[in-house]
Amino acid sequence: MSNFQIGIHLFLQLAVIIATCRLVGWLGRKFLGQTQVFMEMVAGVLLGPSLLGLVAPEVQVWLFPKQLALETAAGTVQVGHPNMSILYALAQVGLVLYMFVIGLEFDLSLLRGRAKTAGLVSGAGIAVPFLVGAALLPVLLRRSDLFHGDVSAPIAWLFVGSSISITAFPMLARILFERGIANTRLGTLTLAAGSIDDAIAWCLLALVLAVFHKTPETAWMTVGGGVAYGIVMLTAGRWLFAATFGERFRQRGELTMDAFTVVIVVLMFCAFFTDLIGIYAVFGAFICGASMPKGRFADRLTERIEQLTTSLFLPMFFVYSGLNTKIDLVNTVELWTLTAVVILISILGKGVACMVAARVTGESWRHSAIIGVLMNARGLMELILLNIGLERGVITPTFFTIMVLMAVVTTGMASPIYQLFSRGLVLPGARVPGTREPLAAEK
Repeated sequence: MSNFQIGIHLFLQLAVIIATCRLVGWLGRKFLGQTQVFMEMVAGVLLGPSLLGLVAPEVQVWLFPKQLALETAAGTVQVGHPNMSILYALAQVGLVLYMFVIGLEFDLSLLRGRAKTAGLVSGAGIAVPFLVGAALLPVLLRRSDLFHGDVSAPIAWLFVGSSISITAFPMLARILFERGIANTRLGTLTLAAGSIDDAIAWCLLALVLAVFHKTPETAWMTVGGGVAYGIVMLTAGRWLFAATFGERFRQRGELTMDAFTVVIVVLMFCAFFTDLIGIYAVFGAFICGASMPKGRFADRLTERIEQLTTSLFLPMFFVYSGLNTKIDLVNTVELWTLTAVVILISILGKGVACMVAARVTGESWRHSAIIGVLMNARGLMELILLNIGLERGVITPTFFTIMVLMAVVTTGMASPIYQLFSRGLVLPGARVPGTREPLAAEK
């Protein structure tokens, strides 16, 4: 296959992905009360082997081929199809750009006096899932088809705990934006707790893989590097960005192409660094955005980045992950029962625990329930974590599928239950859903 043919096929893939995501998103919003972000996750599953691959397997394989046959002197060799690598790379760029925009909106001043709540919600969202994971572990270890044989009980427990405790941080951010509460105190509090949860979960995953592969220095580099990066960016980085980008913007009154280019270079380096030390790139992008000057400078950056990112790049992230999900591996009554138990325990261990923690710190039951529901969504951060565990030989495809179903259910329930709890609720700083326009009452 020539580079010309690869390019033509890529354009067709992009057209199908974008059109499917918009159509499925519209149907979900109109008839199911779902968000565009969740429906893009569903669209990825629909385009993958779980549906299109069952209904029209030849079409699915032709449209999204994973293997390419190469003729060599030794015969025909199957290699990874370059189009899938291109889709993956574009998806990562989109995710990094989007999380940078979320960081630009992240107002640290809204957390003044709320650190106790964010810390306690985050702590409950980590500690309780590990406790319920310990209770679930004997049931899981009785089966031989969930973990690979050389995985010890402590490693299995750490992996299960990380999987249950993780929050769908990118999806959480987009749900909050689509509901118009991303920059409210409640939205900021939820984002802060979710980001802390996921950072800890990724550090724990790094510890699992380091111990499993007998490379403890990797875990120390992840934890130490992540903490150092956050401290430097939110202190010296904020001062430096304010003194350069912010001051020049005030002097010129516009965002020049040179300044925009430098910002993108800084963003990509931050994503590279956090990926290098073992923490997912979205956190590097989010912290980078949070460190940038706020006000009109952040607004101009957002205008330049957001629309193309959400309409073109970000759907590729969700669809690419959905293409790697195969639901039909759960094919017995016992496995479906186990899946139901995992889902129930995950909801109790994460959503209910975060709700109670928020209530203990003084939030109303209504706000606490909203926080618990949003924190309970796991989405594709869960899928990323599960894919790593599968590729590194910690879990089997069967357990991978069970946990994927848990991620789909907990993410899908977030938006309808949020709508139920938030009916008639007006939060200071809220905007028109899916836009950056303030509510009429605040204009």
